[in-house]
Amino acid sequence: MKYFIFFSLTTLLAFGACTNDAVDLGELEVIEVNYLDTINGWMTGSFSSALQAENDSDYYNICLEMHPVWTKTDTSFYLYVEQSLASMTDKPYRQRVYHVVEREGEYISEVYMLPNPDQFTGQWLNTDLWKVYTPDSITIKDGCDVQLKWSQDYFTGATDSATCLSTMRGASYAMSQVDVFNDRVVSWDQGFDSLGVHVWGAEKGGYVFLRNED
Repeated sequence: MKYFIFFSLTTLLAFGACTNDAVDLGELEVIEVNYLDTINGWMTGSFSSALQAENDSDYYNICLEMHPVWTKTDTSFYLYVEQSLASMTDKPYRQRVYHVVEREGEYISEVYMLPNPDQFTGQWLNTDLWKVYTPDSITIKDGCDVQLKWSQDYFTGATDSATCLSTMRGASYAMSQVDVFNDRVVSWDQGFDSLGVHVWGAEKGGYVFLRNED
């Protein structure tokens, strides 16, 4: 949660007088700003790295789908997340549920695994399927939370160092950096071995997923 303090006109005048008189702060107005709806809207949608792949052969054309499931509350929401090569959208290589929770000004994106993920492929609009499952049906990936904060005009954050375990391609742990804008998501996932040597993931920078136009 972020707080802004607004001063009444009389308070400002009191400060401006440059006197030693005590100033009555009783007229301070504190307005609470919650960006949960903003980050929910910016993370939701269909995204693609097609333009980046077209301009840089080191990047693949990846489709990223992030769509709401289950019930949003005043402090959190769930997104079903699916990533696939654009040429193989029926065979995603990553399927997760993100639970984004507002905690004291930060937006913690918890990462969960799905049971039998194949049945969820392309099914983010299948409300009957999601009614069969509940948040109790999914398994958290400990240490893989992304801690996002509002920064001027976008959200930015990362995992903690070396806490998200990974065995893919000889890795010991994975790290993620994420920036969320109103029109794109930049995600940089990398795997490292026990000596801290990079073993998978983009080397030059994150994938830039532009929001697809409806």
